[in-house]
Amino acid sequence: MPKLEGLDYYRRQTRPTNPFIWLAAIFCAILTVVVIVTGVVVFVGYIVIRPKVPFISVTSSHLDKIYYTEAGELTTQITIVVRAENDNAKAHASFSDMDFTLRFDGIVVAQLVNDAFDVKKNTSVDFNYVVESSPIPLDEQAMALMDMSLKQNRITFGLKGNARARWKVGLLGSVKFWCHLNCQLSFFPSNGSSTYSYCSSRSKK
Repeated sequence: MPKLEGLDYYRRQTRPTNPFIWLAAIFCAILTVVVIVTGVVVFVGYIVIRPKVPFISVTSSHLDKIYYTEAGELTTQITIVVRAENDNAKAHASFSDMDFTLRFDGIVVAQLVNDAFDVKKNTSVDFNYVVESSPIPLDEQAMALMDMSLKQNRITFGLKGNARARWKVGLLGSVKFWCHLNCQLSFFPSNGSSTYSYCSSRSKK
């Protein structure tokens, strides 16, 4: 059998690359460049802007009134100051779906809600809630706890709920997340003052 030599042999042994393979290779190269550039932009943007997560907090509270009858009915009025804070110097923030529930021993006392609102750069907004309940019948367990609280001159309410925060950070785009509050508000019934009011959705380090 005759042997093929030289250029003629090389041409017969090699096959042309499929055009689709070339297109796939070019697409992958472009995609890699885009991913790298996007990563660099996000990293530089983070270093320059240094975005901070907006948060909500209870800054103060006061037990204005409390009435408790022998029949086990509780009526109370509490002032609670809730603050929405945006520590970003270069980004506005907005809050929505703000909804908190005030409870005594698991029994709902009042609901605290608020419409959507904006917080400008590096500022905060305070909301002064005056929470007044209608007469609330307590069960036996709650009645026992109320009796003990009044005798010890210390009563505790739980405030729990959420708010949705959203803020736009330059080229990094828009970011959304939930702020969660879970506070224990303790008061001296004799004068209504709070033992310690501050409570925040900011993560503790």
